[in-house]
Amino acid sequence: MEWITRLNTAIGYIEENLTNDIDYEQLGRLACCSSYHFQRMFGYMAGMPLSEYIRRRKMSRAAVDLQSGEEKIINIAAKYGYDSPTAFNRAFQSVHGFPPSQAKEEGRTLKSFPPISFQIMIKGAVQMDYRIEKKDAFRIVGISTPLEAEIEKNFETVPLFWGKAAQDGTIPKLCEKMNSQPMGILGVSACSDTAENWRYYIAAASTAEAGEFEEYTVPAFTWAIFSGQGTGVSIQELERRIVTEWLPTSGYEYANGPDVEVYLDPNPENTKYEVWIPIVKKGE
Repeated sequence: MEWITRLNTAIGYIEENLTNDIDYEQLGRLACCSSYHFQRMFGYMAGMPLSEYIRRRKMSRAAVDLQSGEEKIINIAAKYGYDSPTAFNRAFQSVHGFPPSQAKEEGRTLKSFPPISFQIMIKGAVQMDYRIEKKDAFRIVGISTPLEAEIEKNFETVPLFWGKAAQDGTIPKLCEKMNSQPMGILGVSACSDTAENWRYYIAAASTAEAGEFEEYTVPAFTWAIFSGQGTGVSIQELERRIVTEWLPTSGYEYANGPDVEVYLDPNPENTKYEVWIPIVKKGE
């Protein structure tokens, strides 16, 4: 399928540039989505963050170079983009379990991580409830924090951001502002622009004066809207299933827009929520 072909083209780009700078924006362009959505899809489908995959591939190649004995460690470190032997040593040891200086010792077991190749696997798993809706742009008011270009780093900062908002009284204030659809406290990943401008919003859809809060307009899109119930862990599992099970065979692909989580019930132990992903029909 064309969607899988694009992902594999992006993997080919990584392989060709293991000794150069790997441009995450280019990876997104090759996959016809934003670099944010590419990293998300890759992480869910490969079972590891994109940065970890790249590190493993580089260290697999570095091990071969070390065993050939043709180059010094400092040269191999520079070859794979490490500014210092210390950083290279740390990366190599995290993958192979020992420093690069020991790679040529007889009997040493090195790890090889071959390039990934994506393919469709039909699982026929548990049902997912979803609907397709076209929505006009809507305004939100709330608070925001920058998002990192490597999205796995945000898995630590975003929950802390939510925790602070819950403790400092922000959530009740946002509930007072809420007067538009979608009705719920929103988590919006505004990542359609370049990575330098990515932000995560905790907000409410509102036409009221922003007051102490920031404003952001969620653009008009067609959305695939998935409903669920449970904890934060179950939201991540739903997002994984959307990418790995629904999206590849849906006839749609990611549009270049924000992701939206709508929390319909604030109970943290068993919240009701929706996950909105912006979509376009393939080929449009």
